[in-house]
Amino acid sequence: MQRRPFIALSWLATAVAATAVGAALLSPGQALAQASAPGWPSQSVRIVVPTGPGSSLDLIVRLMSDKLSARWGQAVVVENKPGAGGMLGLDVAAKATDGHTLAIGFNGPVANAPFLYKKTPYDPAKDLKPIVMTTSQANVLAVNAEKVPARTVAELAAWLKAQAGKANYASLGNGSSAHLTMELFLSEAGAQATHVPFNGSPPAALSVAQGEAHATFMVAPALLPHVQSGKVRLLAVSSGQRIEALKDVPTLAESGFPKVEALAWNGLLGPASLPDATVARINADVNALLATDDVKGALARQGMTVVGGSAADFKRVIDADVARWGPVIRRLGVSLD
Repeated sequence: MQRRPFIALSWLATAVAATAVGAALLSPGQALAQASAPGWPSQSVRIVVPTGPGSSLDLIVRLMSDKLSARWGQAVVVENKPGAGGMLGLDVAAKATDGHTLAIGFNGPVANAPFLYKKTPYDPAKDLKPIVMTTSQANVLAVNAEKVPARTVAELAAWLKAQAGKANYASLGNGSSAHLTMELFLSEAGAQATHVPFNGSPPAALSVAQGEAHATFMVAPALLPHVQSGKVRLLAVSSGQRIEALKDVPTLAESGFPKVEALAWNGLLGPASLPDATVARINADVNALLATDDVKGALARQGMTVVGGSAADFKRVIDADVARWGPVIRRLGVSLD
């Protein structure tokens, strides 16, 4: 099947950069919000992770859960619910009525799913309320070190073309940033490969390490153990600039593919019925944690960039993603039903 070009994602990098600095300090309005929802939480808080244990989303939530529990005086229960490209987990939050159920979402089930499926279990725009963006991170182009001889992006493009469609690639789910970033790269490279989706980054990374999949685009955390064991080789990052945790890995622009630029983002969302005062309280507390050196350092070591900001900032990033990718997905006729 002939691949048509995707549009580059520098718009998202700009949108994320615009909110990143604002996360560090609480505004007077955010500080006031903490006092405006004194009765919350009145019970344990559940945060649903729509991917499996060990995924980047799981790492973010578990890094903050104990600290949030200490601030809120209630237990924070982390529940992994992978499946359907992240939609199973987000559906739990969308339909929650207890006022104490949240989810961490990402590009796929929050912005892209309505364009990829004829029917989704929830309407992200109507049923989910953005609370706070947590991090953004580049996708990393990685290959199996034994089965794929390529050591540069140009060599990988040539190798994929030589395979004439027989190669495959893993992603953390249908419609995810990892999935669409690889499609963008394949289009620019003039190559083909079969998409093999998984429920989260750990199993997708393992498939590349074991040689079941030849390549992948995904965020770094799940890949790093396999890089250290020598089973996976990193070729490039999809951000506009090199990332601090992987200084020796070039960008795709440096590697001859300037149009392949993409950022994966994630953040906390709740049901549309969640009171604004509660949203402001959660937003303020998460921003305060994201501003601490230990949280920032732990996330940076995993290749993630702290973003934070207001709930409105997060909504603007989501809306920009929808506006950019929706028409592209529709024009290409991509369907995952």
